[in-house]
Amino acid sequence: MFPRQRLFWSVSLGHTIIDMFNGLGPVLLTFLSGHLMPLTNTQIGFAISAYQLVGALSQPFFGYQADKSGGRLLGAGGLAWTVALLMLSVVMATTGQYVLMVIPFVLAALGSGAFHPVGSMHAADADRKRTTRNLSIFFFMGQAGNGIGPAVLGLLLDSTATYNGFFTEKLGPALSGILLEHGSLSPVLAMSLFAIPGVLMMAFWMPGMRAYALQRHVPQQAATQTQTSFASRALWVLVLVVTLRSLGNPGSIAFLPGLFALKGWSASEYGLITSAFWLAGGVAGIVAGQVAERFGSRNVISLTLALGAAPIFLLATVNSPAAFLLALAAGGFTGASHSLIVVMAQRLMPARKGFASGATLGFIFGTGALGTMVIGTLSDRLTLPVTFQIIGIVTLIAGVLALGLPSEQRAPEVQPTSDILEPAADAAVS
Repeated sequence: MFPRQRLFWSVSLGHTIIDMFNGLGPVLLTFLSGHLMPLTNTQIGFAISAYQLVGALSQPFFGYQADKSGGRLLGAGGLAWTVALLMLSVVMATTGQYVLMVIPFVLAALGSGAFHPVGSMHAADADRKRTTRNLSIFFFMGQAGNGIGPAVLGLLLDSTATYNGFFTEKLGPALSGILLEHGSLSPVLAMSLFAIPGVLMMAFWMPGMRAYALQRHVPQQAATQTQTSFASRALWVLVLVVTLRSLGNPGSIAFLPGLFALKGWSASEYGLITSAFWLAGGVAGIVAGQVAERFGSRNVISLTLALGAAPIFLLATVNSPAAFLLALAAGGFTGASHSLIVVMAQRLMPARKGFASGATLGFIFGTGALGTMVIGTLSDRLTLPVTFQIIGIVTLIAGVLALGLPSEQRAPEVQPTSDILEPAADAAVS
């Protein structure tokens, strides 16, 4: 049964929209490199890594602010900020200057850093007895956005692009590459209209500071009863597993379009395979949340990472429609554990769910950003296919190490003194 609170669906729709734009980066930069301004893998890797790092490192700060204010301005404003700055980056790309393009591109991530802790906090609080279900759906909505964005953008960019290389290649090596490729970025600007409904819904339906304060009134004794069972060794294992996992997901997604562009795929084709990767992770997250409630998060994390290693490894070797099946498997298995990690953090800090969400997501995406930078550097030295095979091996190691994670103990759910959330949210609007 799905949640019925409009607050839940407002932040979930916002998650779809903001991650739709977050997911555009790899396809957009790959298209820029082939049609408007040549970019090296290192430059692409730096831009995406910096974007991910800024978004990741800012999340604990914004989560702390959300715990105090409820985050209505952070949620709606964060979505508007991200879309506006990405559109400015697109405009700057027409100058052909990498620096002018990359500065607003990276700063756009601050809006994503502001939104995610707020959205995670309110999605979890929609029904405190079904936190795992709520967050798995919330993260699926984000993964859906990550999946929709690249596919839509790839199709739109294809409609304006030239593929002169297709003709000159047939004329022989002497004439190959003599005609430059061109394309238009106007479809990206048109996509900014998608953000308007999400901004308005969050602005009107998220609780204001006064309504949020009433919802959040938590008895101090209940808040202090929660204790962690993690030992120091287990925490270091968790850090290591998440770090290695982030190479496969989200680190590798930045270069999935480039991997298949090398194989001669068009923007619409590598946009679709990128979408397949993201969407599979969202669906798998919902399934993993249900399975983990029965068999334990540790077992689910370990098994899914181990199963995700092979398809990542094989993506480097396949140049056929079977690659879509491999992308589905790679994205599904490596992305399945995402919501489980966040739920664990929120249960350990029930009175500070905004900060817990921000810190956890920040670490996941921060290590993913560093992984993207490492992948970009390695691929310039070893080629992208070889680098993807290395990622597959590292993902398998992460799955084995996950067996050393502790079995989590559920913290007592802390209920607010006000049992009905929707009227409080309505009060904030009125």
